Amino acid sequence: MSTEATTAAAEGQIDPDRLKLYSLLLFTKLDGAVTAGMVHLGDQLGIYTAMRAAGRPLSIGELATAAGLNARWVQEWAHNQAAGGLIVAETPEGEEERFSLTPEAVAVLADPDHPAFGMGMFHRFPQTMHAVEHVRESFRTGVGHDYDTHGPEGAVGIERSFEPWNRAFLLPVVLPALEGVVDKLTAGIEVADIGCGAGGAAILMAKAFPASRFHGYDISHFALARAEEKKLEAAVTNVSFHDPRDSPLATDHSVELITTFDCIHDMTHPQQMMASIREAIADDGTWLLVDIKALDTFAENVRKNPMASLMYGISVLSCMSSALSEPGGAGLGTLGLSENVARSMSTAAGFSRFRRMKVDHSVNAFYEVRP
Repeated sequence: MSTEATTAAAEGQIDPDRLKLYSLLLFTKLDGAVTAGMVHLGDQLGIYTAMRAAGRPLSIGELATAAGLNARWVQEWAHNQAAGGLIVAETPEGEEERFSLTPEAVAVLADPDHPAFGMGMFHRFPQTMHAVEHVRESFRTGVGHDYDTHGPEGAVGIERSFEPWNRAFLLPVVLPALEGVVDKLTAGIEVADIGCGAGGAAILMAKAFPASRFHGYDISHFALARAEEKKLEAAVTNVSFHDPRDSPLATDHSVELITTFDCIHDMTHPQQMMASIREAIADDGTWLLVDIKALDTFAENVRKNPMASLMYGISVLSCMSSALSEPGGAGLGTLGLSENVARSMSTAAGFSRFRRMKVDHSVNAFYEVRP
């Protein structure tokens, strides 16, 4: 910064060049939000799916026909997506524009079986943005809102966010990395998946290990309803789903494996939940704790996590709001359960062993916790 600019800033004067840059910075945030809405539409309207199925660049007319949509609306949508670098626009000499997806874009936008599939958060984008309205009062009262305020589509969005990666890696990578767990599952044990959501992980494990008995717990009525639907679709009989307020977790140390996927930081009373897990788990049992990869301080998160601003914002609209949805909630929030915090809390709950696992995930950290 020049001496003149430094002096002007110190005196509260506006520097015209810095003003322009700040305005640009602000409106890039609005650009991201609006383009996220367009991604939601592309997913929900099947435009990405149509582009993937074509396997070649399509004109607007061809794309609109393939997706069963109006060409003028598809054209404006495609221009947004191409301008944002999400799809490829080509204009061969003497021909009309054509649009396509790169192989990487197909994986993220249009292939629900790929572990990098990213449409879950965009699926529930309208519900997340609607939370802006109902958290305004939370800033005054301090009390947030649970996940069911996001409605059934919120539960489906979470399901679509995590299940592609779980389907690819939970059975072949994560479970074998836990000491002795696969052998126990094969022989037959009691398993509890706390914060099971739509039940994807529990059902996946139940199908793989028919001798074991799986119990999923969640307080979201929408998620539990979806879990029951998926259970019927999968035709599995060794899994059941429960609202812990009606059917509490065992307290007799009878559960050999407990899993918590991305939920502890969302809970109003996570320390109490860890104590309940300790009461439920067998003395030689295993707790697989999966949670957001967070660091201890704001400065560290900003320096090392390029998505820090997104995560803090999602925390206000979703994670922290859930964690404060009861008076006196802990309010950990999206980046509130760092490794050190998780280790300290598990020790306070009566666990003696805590190990960070060597599982590569862009968002989550994996911990093996033992009594």
